Amino acid sequence: MDLRPLTQHPAFARLWVGNLLGGLGGQVTIMAVMLHMYALTGSDMAVAMIAFAGLLPMIVAGLYGGMLADFFDRRVVALSAASVTWVSTALLALLAWTGGVNEWWLYALSIVNSSANSIVGATKSAMTPKLVGKELVPAAAALNGMTMGLMVMAGPALGGVLVALFSYPVTYTIDVILMLSLFLGLWTLPSLKPEGTAATPGLASLRQGLAFLKGAPNIRMQYVMDIVAMTFGHPVAILPAVGVLVLGGGEVTTGFLTAAIAVGTVMSSVFSGRLGAVRHQGVGIARAIQVFGVCTLLFGLTLLAARFGWFADGPVDANHANVALIVLACVFLAGTGAADNVSAVFRQTMMQQAVPDEFRGRLQGVFIVVVAGGPRIGALYYGTLATLFAHWVPPVAGGMIIVALIALLLRASSTFRAYDSLEPRP
Repeated sequence: MDLRPLTQHPAFARLWVGNLLGGLGGQVTIMAVMLHMYALTGSDMAVAMIAFAGLLPMIVAGLYGGMLADFFDRRVVALSAASVTWVSTALLALLAWTGGVNEWWLYALSIVNSSANSIVGATKSAMTPKLVGKELVPAAAALNGMTMGLMVMAGPALGGVLVALFSYPVTYTIDVILMLSLFLGLWTLPSLKPEGTAATPGLASLRQGLAFLKGAPNIRMQYVMDIVAMTFGHPVAILPAVGVLVLGGGEVTTGFLTAAIAVGTVMSSVFSGRLGAVRHQGVGIARAIQVFGVCTLLFGLTLLAARFGWFADGPVDANHANVALIVLACVFLAGTGAADNVSAVFRQTMMQQAVPDEFRGRLQGVFIVVVAGGPRIGALYYGTLATLFAHWVPPVAGGMIIVALIALLLRASSTFRAYDSLEPRP
């Protein structure tokens, strides 16, 4: 792994550590809020509505946050949005300590948190080239990918353990404390004013950003490819049922399958040192997504094997697991996480090298819309096909669709095939 962004750029190193600890606390709170909502209501739908209710505000905040990041000092924007997140989490902890939490508070504060975090995310991504220089952008993207993998892998599990061993008030308070490290990273940054001139945040600024995107075929193509991958290769929605009905083992199996994706993300980051030498990043994105599709297909074939009873010693249910196929499924899901992370490194590098600084915040805001929308479309695709046919059908079909569609898109875009990081063009 290329550690030069950490060893040569202290400001980035402090921000990276703050992101890791603050993001870990955020994942702890997300899990605690879901458990708290279920404890209050006993309703799976009430838990699912937490993510759904925050989707539109998160998208709007991401777009608006990108406009703010292209107009104001990015350090100030990120600090302001992080302060909103910290205050809302502190209020949640206070309500928990005083017994004032109800489902409406959980919904409201979750929406505030997701919206503020969208602004922080868009702004921090736009900062990276100035903090490490364009040469080290791929290495910084890999380090940030590892942070995300560690957060997703450890945060929910830690949240569940803390709630079980202590209480909701203690768990929320731990997040409040961990978030202070994020402030340290942001507070010690230099002033990061955007280059060029952007319109005042509003419709004019948004139109400027969309007009730039219209003339940026390589950036548009990576958005389209990411939507294809997340629509047809995001099986998280069926994993709970897979744990109970297909592979057995119930919630434990679901936890292993979910964590396997994050493990793949972390491992690919650890061995990411050579990615910075890849010049044709458009082709790199396409090939990584095709590997993602192949791993998705193999995961689906594992579920098909379970349907025929391969390697099963007896009946499979929540209390009896097909261990061999669970291990195989985890390997293939880890492959999807690794391939997706490699694609993300190239996508972030292209975004941060090819997009001028004055548009970088707004394009990161649009990217948040893509990242937020793709998995939710994917959840609808997986839920529908699994209900109509069987749980192995959506990943098998989805994997084949991904490989074929990406091949067609790459063939149709000569500029994307020819993209060279030595002469980055949006």
